[in-house]
Amino acid sequence: MKKKTTLPSGNDIHQSIFCTSFLEYLSKDIVPDEATKKLVEENCSLVKYGEGKRLLETGTTCRYIYFIIEGKCISYFTDFKGKTITWFFHFNSPESTTKNVFAVDYRSFLSREPSTLTIDTLSPITAIRFSAEALKKLVDESPAIERWLRMLTEKAFIQVYDRLNTLLTLPAADRYKKFLQEEPYLLNMFSNSLVATYLNVTPQSLSRIRKQLRRY
Repeated sequence: MKKKTTLPSGNDIHQSIFCTSFLEYLSKDIVPDEATKKLVEENCSLVKYGEGKRLLETGTTCRYIYFIIEGKCISYFTDFKGKTITWFFHFNSPESTTKNVFAVDYRSFLSREPSTLTIDTLSPITAIRFSAEALKKLVDESPAIERWLRMLTEKAFIQVYDRLNTLLTLPAADRYKKFLQEEPYLLNMFSNSLVATYLNVTPQSLSRIRKQLRRY
């Protein structure tokens, strides 16, 4: 009796194509073999959201990590007065780093405690999503993924430390100078008001800082 061949569905093919973007990012740190690639494809989901959608609400547990393929998101804190401070911008471009391509509250995701971050979409997005259960399966079954995740965690820790150090120790003008040195491309990608909240200043203060710097 001839064995029946099962062809992949259109959705499977679609997910596989977009998963390639994540595997290319993964390949910057490790060389995944075919078994690892297959394991990744089987344990992630391709998701799409419209503009203005909330991916994570403050006070809820972060259950997913999003690898951004297309579109823009923002993660931010809201203090007791209702003031928002942009934590990171999320997008995927040649300038992107770990803090940009992965939209997640790592502390909540790892500890299973309520999140203190909110993540919103700023445009329609396409992303590869990993649940906590799927990521555990990947780590348990793939030493390469376990090694890569450890490297990713180290990068994330350094970037979070640098971000906190910038916000807590530098005056506003120096924060802006550092921003211009390291992330000037964000000025063309996001509004002045969002850039101001990223620097933890008011839009008016940001405007004054710019005028002062132009005098020199």
